Amino acid sequence: MAGGGVKTTTLAPLCAVLALVLLLPFAAGFDYKRALHSSLLYFEAQRSGHLPYNQRVKWRGHSGLADGLQQGVDLVGGYYDAGDNVKFGLPMAFTVTMLSWGAIEFRDDIAAAGEWRHVLEAIKWGTDYLVKAHTEPDVLWAEVGDGDTDHYCWQRPEDMTTSRQAYKVDRDNPGSDLVGETAAAMAAASIVFRRSNPSYAHLLLRHAEQLFEFGDKHRGKYDRSISEVWRYYASVSGYGDEMLWAALWLHRATGRTEYLDYAVDMADEFGGTSWDINEFSWDVKYAGLQILAAKLLLEGRHRPEHRRTLERYALKAEYYLCACLGKNGGAAGNVNRTAGGMLYVRRWNNMQYVTNAAFLLTVYARYLASAAGAEPQPPRSSPVLRCPDGPVRADELLALARAQADYVLGANPAGVSYMVGYGRRFPRRVHHRAASIVSHRADGRFVGCVQGYDNWFRRAGSNPNVVVGAIVGGPDHRDRFSDRRNNYMQTEACTYNTAPMVGVFAHLHSQAARRQR
Repeated sequence: MAGGGVKTTTLAPLCAVLALVLLLPFAAGFDYKRALHSSLLYFEAQRSGHLPYNQRVKWRGHSGLADGLQQGVDLVGGYYDAGDNVKFGLPMAFTVTMLSWGAIEFRDDIAAAGEWRHVLEAIKWGTDYLVKAHTEPDVLWAEVGDGDTDHYCWQRPEDMTTSRQAYKVDRDNPGSDLVGETAAAMAAASIVFRRSNPSYAHLLLRHAEQLFEFGDKHRGKYDRSISEVWRYYASVSGYGDEMLWAALWLHRATGRTEYLDYAVDMADEFGGTSWDINEFSWDVKYAGLQILAAKLLLEGRHRPEHRRTLERYALKAEYYLCACLGKNGGAAGNVNRTAGGMLYVRRWNNMQYVTNAAFLLTVYARYLASAAGAEPQPPRSSPVLRCPDGPVRADELLALARAQADYVLGANPAGVSYMVGYGRRFPRRVHHRAASIVSHRADGRFVGCVQGYDNWFRRAGSNPNVVVGAIVGGPDHRDRFSDRRNNYMQTEACTYNTAPMVGVFAHLHSQAARRQR
């Protein structure tokens, strides 16, 4: 389980221009279509519940089939967040939101790559579970399994004997951060399914609206209501960002002014127009919601009374983007970079910040280009991002996003692809229970709690199963990476690492295809 909290200042970037130049020779050799295909396979490897007939990742089997039974609810399904067997609602919902956002923005690119059906399946596997978890208007089940007992065991999910206790938030035990993120996920997904499955889209939107009302009426942090989550997915940023995030997604999904009114009215109280943030993650949503607000400003889709607040949102969005570019007018305002060019926020699962930044850079480049009525080429026709160190064109944003994607795929000093299964060199000892133990299909004998540690976790060899498409935590601030199963800060992969890259890889593939024509 890889987390991350609020961090508003970082070290100065190291020769960003040189790093980008060094990475350029690698760019032509990357197969973004294959990377996209692999990323979607990863979500099948993370499935909990009764696997469908068309499951492509064959080394996984059915698991968690009694989830929720002792509480009298059906909580079968959903995703394991990382290399463990717990289902955490906050990162799962964020994963669904990011998959949906990518599908909304890059639908045509994904379809052209032949992966649209698989994207829909990945999103729906998550939303089906979130619908189940929302059992009453003011009740949302937040977690299945216990992180502490889970970490005492090393078992395949098909064998797990650890606690499957389920935890919920309700009116007496609120969790506006979890509830708001789940509302955002359902609202975003409703847009994705609007064409192909309108009745399902309507169902998701109804749940999103109920959840938003619940989160606003009964405010509180979910980790105060559920102490078991504190060590794993504590909501350091609070719930203000998730409620603004949900409001903006509901506005996009419904077009109803009341949700934009909420984002404007609560902008100061919830920090949307006051926080300078240089990370975007499952916990800290400010940069994402600020970019959604900036999109409304760029498109002129707002009332005159909203303009001033949206401009303040847009200034904060620009702060984040300029920080990634290293153009915020000084070291304190910029995201650090390694010598190899990787954006670096913190040592535990830094790749989540890299992939999320790549997504936001790609999306904002698209918004700038769309505002000018043109694609990022030719660059001179596009509006610019206003950074303290000078204006930045849409194509420059996309270039940095591509550089980060290429770093993930192997354009780095170690020459390692941090996406498992891609390229010749990738992590072989991923911190992942199911991948590290012989598959249930190959050997159906029960693997016990301690037996898993003795026979599989401590093995020096490669994992018997390759968790294709998983993006691991990645290297340190000196571009160093150690492929050891017990090095969970670097070798554990998470769903929210890969989710943003679905849209990025699809768009980069389309861009490459255009250049070849």
